[in-house]
Amino acid sequence: MEIDQLIKWRRELHSFPELGWTEFITTSILVRELKLMGYEPLLGETIINRKFVRGRKKEDVEKAIKIAIDKGVDKELLNKMDGLTGCVAIYDSGIPGATVALRFDIDCVGVQETDNENHLPLINGFKSKNQNQMHACGHDGHMTIGLGIAKWLKQQNSLCGRVKLLFQPAEEGVRGAQAMAESGIVDDCNYYLASHIGFIAKSGEVVVNPTNFLCTTKYDFRFKGLSSHPGKDPHVGINALAGCCTAATQLLAIPRHGKGMSRINVGVIRAGEARNVIPAYGELQIEVRGETEEINSFMAQQAERLVKGVALGYGLDLEIEIMGEAVDLINDKEMIQLLSEVSSSNNQTIIEQRSFGGSEDATILARRVQKVNNGKAIYFVLGSDLKGTHHQSDFDFDESVLPIGIKIYTDCLLKLISKK
Repeated sequence: MEIDQLIKWRRELHSFPELGWTEFITTSILVRELKLMGYEPLLGETIINRKFVRGRKKEDVEKAIKIAIDKGVDKELLNKMDGLTGCVAIYDSGIPGATVALRFDIDCVGVQETDNENHLPLINGFKSKNQNQMHACGHDGHMTIGLGIAKWLKQQNSLCGRVKLLFQPAEEGVRGAQAMAESGIVDDCNYYLASHIGFIAKSGEVVVNPTNFLCTTKYDFRFKGLSSHPGKDPHVGINALAGCCTAATQLLAIPRHGKGMSRINVGVIRAGEARNVIPAYGELQIEVRGETEEINSFMAQQAERLVKGVALGYGLDLEIEIMGEAVDLINDKEMIQLLSEVSSSNNQTIIEQRSFGGSEDATILARRVQKVNNGKAIYFVLGSDLKGTHHQSDFDFDESVLPIGIKIYTDCLLKLISKK
C-alpha cells in the first residue's frame, strides 16, 4: 500500500470531522472509496439497530444532513442511510471459511483545532474545516487503515471465508457500538479485531494485550417540576433545580464497590431560567464506571435508585436516558499470541500488557462475538508518537504508522483465513 494514498485519505477525512451520529460527509467519503474498490457498503438499519442508538440528538442530525446536502453529498445515498451514519463493507472470497470482523471508529471530538503555526495539519492545508470539531483522537487514522485493508483484500486470491469491515459511528461517549452490535452484523463472526492509534504506546510499539478496560454507563437524568412566582406562589412551584442539587451531592456519595475499582462523576448540572422563577426543569449528565460488569451494574443501579428517590421526595417527574455504554474486555489468548507473532515479524516492539485505564465501546462488539458465536476477539494499541495528547487542540499522530497498522491486520488475516 503506497503511503501517498494513505496520507491522501487520512488528510481528506481529517478535514471534515463530524461528531457522533452526524458523520454523513465522513460516511459518504468512505462509501465513495469503497465503491471504487468494488464493494457495495451496507447502510442504515441494516447495520444499526435504531432501538439501541444512544445519545443521538434529532436537531443535530437534521442540521448535519442539510450541511451534507449543501456539500454535494448524494441525496440517494442519504436516503439509504435513513438518518443513521456508518457503513459496513464485506469481502467474500466465495470459498467456505471463517468470518472475521475488523472495526474502525469514524467520529470526531468536540474540540477547536489549533491555529499554531507549527501544527502540521495547518501547514499542509488539511486542518479541520468544521468549527469546534476535530479528529483529535486518531479516528481519521483508523478509517484510513480500514480503507487500506479494504483495498488489499480486493487484490487477494489466497483467502477463504469473509471479512467484515465495520466503520462504526459515535465512539466518543461510547454511543455507537451497542446499536451496531444489536443489528446482528457480527453474530456470524468467528474472529474480531480492533485497535487504537497512539494513546499508551509510541511509534514502533504494539500493546498486544491492553488491560483495565472500564465498563461504563452514561446517563442523562431530567427532572421536571412546575414553575411559579417565588414571592406570590412559592407553594405552587416544584423546584427541579433543588432536586438536581440534592441528587448531585447524593450521587457523589454512593458507596464504592469492595470487589474492585468503581467511579462516578457528575459532569453537568443545568437548571433555572431566572432568579425570580422557581425552576421547572433540571438536568444532570453523569457517568459511572466499574472494573467489571458486575461493579458497573452496581453503580448504575445505585444511581438510578437514588435519583428516583429524589424525584419522589421533591414531587418531580423524572426521565432517565442512557447516553452511552461500554463493557470490559478480556482478550483471547490465541489472539494475543497471533498478534505478538505478527507484530514481531513487522519489527515492532511487543508490549505484552499496559493499562488502558478508560472505556471503549469496541468492547461491546468484541463481547458480542465472544458470547454469541463463541468467537475470539482482541483489542490492541498501535503505537504512534504524538504531537499534543488525545482530545487536545494540537493533537496529531505519526502518519508513518498507517502502513504498519495495515500490515499487522492483513498479516493476521493471512494467518486466520488463508486457503488450506
